[in-house]
Amino acid sequence: MTDAQVLDIMTQAMLLATKLAGPLLITALVVGVMVSLLQTVTQIQEMTLSFVPKVIGLAVVLIVAGNWMLREAVVFAERLWASIPTLVG
Repeated sequence: MTDAQVLDIMTQAMLLATKLAGPLLITALVVGVMVSLLQTVTQIQEMTLSFVPKVIGLAVVLIVAGNWMLREAVVFAERLWASIPTLVG
């Protein structure tokens, strides 16, 4: 196994992690900004008001995109397992 192969696998893993975390992070960011804007306009400073909508938004994203996320992770793992003989030999 050469350094280039290790770097290639690590690059693919980081890209996969970014693709899988991206929708969740963007959803949490958008919901957080919207709730903060709502709290600023209404002057309601309740901590649970910012937490509950984020959890609901993330749950919706996982329901909608969970199948795609799992498929991407499985495809990456299958490719990695299939490439083990070429990496070792």
